Amino acid sequence: MTRRALLVTHVGRPDIVEHAARLAGRLRQRGFALQVLRCETDGLSLPGAETVDETPAAGADVEIIIALGGDGTLLRAAEMARPAGTPLLGVKLGRVAFLAEAEVEDLDQAVNAVADRTYSVDERLTVDVTVTLAGEVVASGWALNEAAVEKASRERMIEVLVSIDGRPLSRWGCDGVVCATPTGSTAYAFSAGGPVVWPEVEALLLVPNSAHALFSRPLVTAPTSVLTIEVAPEGGRAVLTCDGRRTVSLEPASVVEVRRGGKPVRVVRLHSQAFTDRLVKKFRLPVDGFRG
Repeated sequence: MTRRALLVTHVGRPDIVEHAARLAGRLRQRGFALQVLRCETDGLSLPGAETVDETPAAGADVEIIIALGGDGTLLRAAEMARPAGTPLLGVKLGRVAFLAEAEVEDLDQAVNAVADRTYSVDERLTVDVTVTLAGEVVASGWALNEAAVEKASRERMIEVLVSIDGRPLSRWGCDGVVCATPTGSTAYAFSAGGPVVWPEVEALLLVPNSAHALFSRPLVTAPTSVLTIEVAPEGGRAVLTCDGRRTVSLEPASVVEVRRGGKPVRVVRLHSQAFTDRLVKKFRLPVDGFRG
């Protein structure tokens, strides 16, 4: 039976395209047939690769999806990996790339691990999002990192009422509210002042962004909690963004509910590494201080 791998590539950078060609050659040597996204074929030089449309079904017929780029590329690839539960391997070619596992200098090792199936898989918690207006569902979505309700215009903040598990918590005038997963705790939620949460922890995060309130602390809730953000009728227009990629306009009085996702994203791990070491490496934390 033919083994297939789907490559998702940041084709806007020539160096990444070169690494994609090298990776493709190694995979073919190990017996893999390759698939690439139709929208990326002009930017890649991979003759003989099968082209597929960039849809949620793209990952259904492959053994693994490999994303070459930064976290944005990996989040894009996650949209195709999640529906079928296909393992997703990130190759770090961005600046931080917290989700990526393989470094570019380790491509040969990564290919061997994929071909020999010696990697492990982490199941990363996701969130499902529902938007209702006047009691009717008007939009839905999901996120691996975060779902954020934000002001639509730079000039005016939004007014929101936040509830946890159906009980009112607080009303804020703010720039936005970030509902994140542990995976997303090092992304937008971190920039907004939220805590770093280890990926193994099952929890949901709620982080207000520039809230004008006496109580505006970031919260860590149970994984079974439902986080509700209601845009006040007089609160102005807002937008919902999922992973910074998918956007929904929110009318005043819109209600956004965020809960644990029905499906995880399965992320490939090539070797065992403590999350503390990953934090130190990605953020270049000064473990060697002035005192030695």
